Amino acid sequence: MTTLNLQEISVQLESPSLRDRMLALAHLRHAPAEDAVPLIKKVLDDESLQLRSMAIFALGVKPTPECYSILVRILENDPDYGIRADAAGALGYLGDVRAFEVLSRAFYEDTDWLVRFSAAVSLGNIKDPRAHDILIKALDSKELVLQEAAISALGEIKDIESVDKILRFAQSEDWLVRQRLAEALGNLPTPKSVSALKYLEKDSHPNVSEAARISLKRLEEIDNQA
Repeated sequence: MTTLNLQEISVQLESPSLRDRMLALAHLRHAPAEDAVPLIKKVLDDESLQLRSMAIFALGVKPTPECYSILVRILENDPDYGIRADAAGALGYLGDVRAFEVLSRAFYEDTDWLVRFSAAVSLGNIKDPRAHDILIKALDSKELVLQEAAISALGEIKDIESVDKILRFAQSEDWLVRQRLAEALGNLPTPKSVSALKYLEKDSHPNVSEAARISLKRLEEIDNQA
């Protein structure tokens, strides 16, 4: 990407037209992170929540050393719960283990379930085993999506100790919860995981049975490599 193109994008990001600003931001996906981030920062406080959301996501996939601190500031201070959730999600994309404390605080202290959901997902994405206690607590949430996020994240961090805790969801009435369980068990090689997956392979919902079949194959490959 030439300097001229970057200059054109910079000008377009200041356009009074939201469509122009959104197109300019989208063009930055082709730019190196070090060129893109200074321009992304120009719209982090835009009047459009949609554009702000796009910009925050862009910081997660165009990492530079300053992206972490920017996203932490947004997560901890922004008044809009959707924007805070976006920041929590982007921190997961960064994969920076420094985010563990920040995401943990967001999970325990934020009053909005969407932020807590994003924090739980990102705790799985950064693959920090310290997330065990938080994710086990999330299994008891009243919100199904938080249960789903916790099950998936426990699989992501390969938390073998959690197997007994998550197996109760094999009987969940919600097929998405059962699917998340089947996917997570594919990362948790234990005899109980195999038994549960054989049960889920016979599930009435095709997505669940397919996820179980794939996870059984994965566990078989892990066993063969051992």
